Amino acid sequence: MKLYQKFPDTQVLTTKGPIDFYKDVFSKGKWLFLFAHPADFTPVCTTEFVGFAQVYDEFKKLGVEMIGMSVDSIYSHLQWLQDIENRYGVTIPFPLIADPDKKLARMLDIIDEASGVTIRAVFLVNPEGVIRFMAYYPIEYGRKIEEMLRITKAAIVNYKAKVSLPADWEPGKEVILPTATTIDEARMRAKLPNAKAWYIVMKKYEELPPEQRIQ
Repeated sequence: MKLYQKFPDTQVLTTKGPIDFYKDVFSKGKWLFLFAHPADFTPVCTTEFVGFAQVYDEFKKLGVEMIGMSVDSIYSHLQWLQDIENRYGVTIPFPLIADPDKKLARMLDIIDEASGVTIRAVFLVNPEGVIRFMAYYPIEYGRKIEEMLRITKAAIVNYKAKVSLPADWEPGKEVILPTATTIDEARMRAKLPNAKAWYIVMKKYEELPPEQRIQ
């Protein structure tokens, strides 16, 4: 899969029952945050699951459906999730896809054929089913959970307000207006108080309509 492509229209088996991405997620106006891990009962993946569980409510408030996946069986998933709860006192609140036949993993092109496991991948998909963010991490080290949440917030503000977000952007910081496309517009933009240049015009976050802002 590539950025801006449509996410596969398929149904999967999860630890919370079958899920059809388009019927159960996108048709309800939700975003999808799908993250793949290499294998159950592995140390890095376990720390990630604890971390994702801790921010699950924040994703939920944003209207984002968080779902994990790997090529392990549903029975392996169930045992591992119980083990995490017993050892760390953390209940995993999000569904975990079982993909032992590697069907979805191959659709997404996230199989490491040499080891037979899924790579540490992330897909953020908007309510139209369009992939808006992708990331791949090596098997040996984990994702920064705070950055996953930050990029999700940035994608949602971009989607709602049609603005761009500068480096290190967080909710509350200035956003960037769409770039001028005509010479007259460029000259006008260059004179605006918040213009750094004709092609960089900032806008205060609080000036966005309330429905286009998030916390």
